[in-house]
Amino acid sequence: MRIPADGSAHRGSLGLPAPFPILSVETDNYRTKTFTLDLRLNALPGQFVMAWLPRFDEKPFSLVAADPVTLMVTAVGPFTNLLHGMGPGDPLWIRGPFGTSFRLPGPGLRAAFVGGGYGVAPLLWLARAWRRQLEALTVIIGAGTAADLLYVDRFNALQHEAKGGAAIEMLTCTEDGSTGSTGLVTDLLSNTLNSGETDLLCACGPHGMLTAIDELGDKHNVPRQLSWEAYMRCAIGICGSCELNGSVLCLDGPVLDHGRGEQAAQRD
Repeated sequence: MRIPADGSAHRGSLGLPAPFPILSVETDNYRTKTFTLDLRLNALPGQFVMAWLPRFDEKPFSLVAADPVTLMVTAVGPFTNLLHGMGPGDPLWIRGPFGTSFRLPGPGLRAAFVGGGYGVAPLLWLARAWRRQLEALTVIIGAGTAADLLYVDRFNALQHEAKGGAAIEMLTCTEDGSTGSTGLVTDLLSNTLNSGETDLLCACGPHGMLTAIDELGDKHNVPRQLSWEAYMRCAIGICGSCELNGSVLCLDGPVLDHGRGEQAAQRD
């Protein structure tokens, strides 16, 4: 199959993997890089794509952006380490987008976005997409150490990208206290929720973190949209590898609605 140089033929979606050149690679920290591809997809914040290296493996990645496609890659195993060795001009095979997205229930809301580790990836796009429609936005980013914090600078830069929209209150924490508050994102979130000025929670990160956020949201009666990370092999609901409490996350998720009867933000 012939792939146009600008990726424009695939502005919709890709049911089968197709190769697209890497445009740029930015180093975020000692084990995380952000890859931008010569590809544009019709997608929404929270959705993901499958990235394939032929004759090796295929892995899911949340979209940091869709125009052009941007992926955060943390080196945690053989596939991601191999991807870290690639650079501009190298082809990466992509199919997607897949899954559900975050959905803004209405304008004028006061929202809190919570990202743990590399779970922060889809929240930058979400902040960029929703900021003009929100009344207030608090972003909480946590990690084990200062060296592990991701995208704090990108969120700060977002404040200056466009005029108008909600100001972003940035809060960070580390488990070892090397920067920001000492502790977990749930500690900062608890303080935010105690003010009674949050209408919606959006979060992405490890399952333990999301479970704790779900419990906090339930305690304060705040609806939440949680993006549940999982290992997805097929991305089309066949293999069952991403099952969570009866939901197949590649189809029903990864973004699931919680709170207020789990009905207020259900998708049509």
